[in-house]
Amino acid sequence: MALRLRRPVLSASMDTDPKGGTTGTVAVLGATGSVGRAVCAALLPAGRRVLAVARHPASHTRAHAFVPLDVAAVAPGRLAALLDAHGVTEVVNATGGWGTTAEKMRSAHVDLPERLAAGCAATGRRLRVVQLGSIHEYGPVEDGVLINEHRAPGSLTPYGATKRAGSEHLLAESRAGRIDALVLRAVNVCGPHTTTASFLGLVVQRLRALAPGAALTLDVAAARRDFLDVRDLARAAVAALTAPGPSWVVNIGRGEAVPVADLVDVLVKVSGVDPATVRLRPAAVASKGGSWTCADIGLAADLLGWRPMIPLDASLRAMWEAAGDVKPPGGTG
Repeated sequence: MALRLRRPVLSASMDTDPKGGTTGTVAVLGATGSVGRAVCAALLPAGRRVLAVARHPASHTRAHAFVPLDVAAVAPGRLAALLDAHGVTEVVNATGGWGTTAEKMRSAHVDLPERLAAGCAATGRRLRVVQLGSIHEYGPVEDGVLINEHRAPGSLTPYGATKRAGSEHLLAESRAGRIDALVLRAVNVCGPHTTTASFLGLVVQRLRALAPGAALTLDVAAARRDFLDVRDLARAAVAALTAPGPSWVVNIGRGEAVPVADLVDVLVKVSGVDPATVRLRPAAVASKGGSWTCADIGLAADLLGWRPMIPLDASLRAMWEAAGDVKPPGGTG
C-alpha cells in the first residue's frame, strides 16, 4: 500500500546559526545509538567538533574524539573534568532506549540526566544541554488530538514517567541557572540504523530473516502514530544547540498520524518480499504510549526554524537498506 503523505520542505533558516557560529565541541551522549549516530553525522557539515560518548565504540565513532563512559554511573566531578578537557560547550543527550524493567528505565531516563546536570554544573560554565525526550512524556491522548507543549501529562506509563522525570529535572536545573537546557520531545523515529527494540525495527529484522517462499505473520495494532526520520530529529537537535533562550520544551515530529499498518505495508514493498506471504494480524495496542500520537510542531518552526524534510517512504527505504549493511544492530549507546 503506497503512503500518500505530504512532503514537507526545509525551512530556509534551518542551517543558519543565530549566534554567528561557535567554536566549542559538542558532546553527544549515546553516540553509538541510532539517534546519537545521526546527531554526530549532522554536526559534521555544520562545522562542529564532536566528542562521542558511549559505553563502547562503534565504527562510525572513529570520525570523532571518543570516550567510553557510562554517564549514569559517573561522578559529577569526573564528568566535569572530561567536558572541560575537550572544550565542550554544548551537550546532546541522545541516550535512553527501551528498557523493560523499572530499574533500567530509572537508570537510563532519570539517573543519567541527574548525573549529566550535576556534571555540567560542576564545570562552572552554563552549558547548553539538549535533551532528546519523548512525545510519550505527555501520556496517551484521545484520537485526533494535536499534542502541543502546553498539554498537562495524563496517566503515564513507566517509560513516559521516567522520561518526563529526567526532562523535568534538567529543566528545573536550567531555571535555577546551573545549566541551559532545552528538551525536544520527539515522536517515534524510523530511518537508518533504527534499533530492533522498536516495532518497525523488529519488522525489518523479521523480513530480512525470512526464507524465500516462507510465510510471515505480523501482529499489528490499529494505531495511528506520528513517525519521523531519525536524520530529521538530528537536524532539530543541531538547531536546538543555538536556539534562543533556555528551558524550552519543543515537540519534534511530522505533525501527522499515519496508520502503523500502512508503514508495515511500505516496508514489505521495499523489502521485495512477496506481499502474499505476509499476513498482518490485528493486535491490541501494547506500546510506550497510546493508540494515537500527532505532534504540534509549530513551536519547532518558530523557535528552531525547523521543518521535517524526509518523506516517510524514503525513510523506510533507507531503514531497510541500512539494515543490510550491518550485523545485528546495537542499542542506543
